[in-house]
Amino acid sequence: MAASHSGWQPQYGGYRTLSLSGHVGFASLPDQLVKKSIKQGFCFNILCIGETGIGKSTLINSLFNTDFDDPVSTHFLPSVRLRAETYKIRESNVPLKLTIVNTVGFGDQLNREDNYRPIVDYIDAQFEAYLQEELEVKRSLFCYHDTRIHVCLYFISPTGHSLKSLDLLTMKRLDSKVNIIPIIGKADSISKTELQKFKNKIMNELINNDVQIYQFPTDDETVSEINTIMNGHLPFAVVGSMEEVKIGNKMVRARQYPWGIVQVENENHCDFVKLRKMLICTNMEDLREQTHVRHYELYRRCRLEEMGFRDIDPENRRVRLPYSESYADGETVCHNCASEESLQEAIEAQRHEFHLELQRKEEEIRQELAQRLKEKDAILEEAKQHLQTEFEHRILMLKEARLKLEEMEKGLEDEIAMFIHKKANAELPQSQATFSTPTLSLKRDKDRKNLNFA
Repeated sequence: MAASHSGWQPQYGGYRTLSLSGHVGFASLPDQLVKKSIKQGFCFNILCIGETGIGKSTLINSLFNTDFDDPVSTHFLPSVRLRAETYKIRESNVPLKLTIVNTVGFGDQLNREDNYRPIVDYIDAQFEAYLQEELEVKRSLFCYHDTRIHVCLYFISPTGHSLKSLDLLTMKRLDSKVNIIPIIGKADSISKTELQKFKNKIMNELINNDVQIYQFPTDDETVSEINTIMNGHLPFAVVGSMEEVKIGNKMVRARQYPWGIVQVENENHCDFVKLRKMLICTNMEDLREQTHVRHYELYRRCRLEEMGFRDIDPENRRVRLPYSESYADGETVCHNCASEESLQEAIEAQRHEFHLELQRKEEEIRQELAQRLKEKDAILEEAKQHLQTEFEHRILMLKEARLKLEEMEKGLEDEIAMFIHKKANAELPQSQATFSTPTLSLKRDKDRKNLNFA
């Protein structure tokens, strides 16, 4: 490498500049990055939120000009489910691992208050998975499948009136976790005049409710002008279709109605081309970057603070987490190793606090258990007393019933004895009468015989 020291330039931005006398070679760095990126491939994850039947799957198919074969959803699910599908697509030798996450059953329940919770939980779960991979001793982020959501396409029903409370609540819960691009689905169902009024009303409601949607970046001079113009078109009013209709001498994707044809890629009919250009052609890398440096970093900071890590220790000393860097030859170099002792102290302090907290909770649980056992014993004792009283009452009733039965039995025996006595008295005269009648007959016969003999 040869450099002309006679070409020193004044300092600019804290750095000195110099002119090179010949070709060095670091001008090929962009080419090296392009080759590496193409070899590694890219990933892009889209979250589609909207009511069932608003055209989420059709729009995704139209954006990538591919039929992803998404199954038809039903309106009768008891809760919101998230269905994620990953596809590998390639365009001009550039591979893309595309993940489409669809919200099934969103807005179909009578009670929609908690419809946003499964979505928030899913986004946090992807952040947590990436964080756990980062915290591993042996990391493999180079080949890690990043499932963090890069953009949320929020579909708004073309009512023409205002946003629903569910829309405002959901977007407010998600604006700190994901890049939100609002979209008016099936925009061909309202007129152009009503559509523009609807757009203005939506933006005013989002501003008044402090909902932060994704703004296309304007700091890059190459795209600042077009992005500034496109920010004024938000929310995009789109129409999706995979059906081709012949117009003139060419086939175009469109929706055909009895009153006319709505061309998907005609900017006079809808904002589909604007959305595709802004989302895929111009700002896809910025969406990925914003996801990492803004939303993920916010989640990471909160999680590390929950785990007890701080940038400053109790003695106001700077504490840094050690990190390792892997190279192609397999060697791993650990940086910031001087701070490992401080990190170990922080971990030990956190472990001690956790142990004390665990002991405190254990004592609370033990006291609560003892109190519950005491209350249970009191309830059992009361039930025992109640059963004892009931038992004694039943015994007393049984004795009284037995006495009554004995009295009834004695009365019956007296009645039987009296009946037998009366019966005997009634049978005695009859038996005497029967005995006297034969004796008298024998005496008369004897007298008659004596008389005849005489």
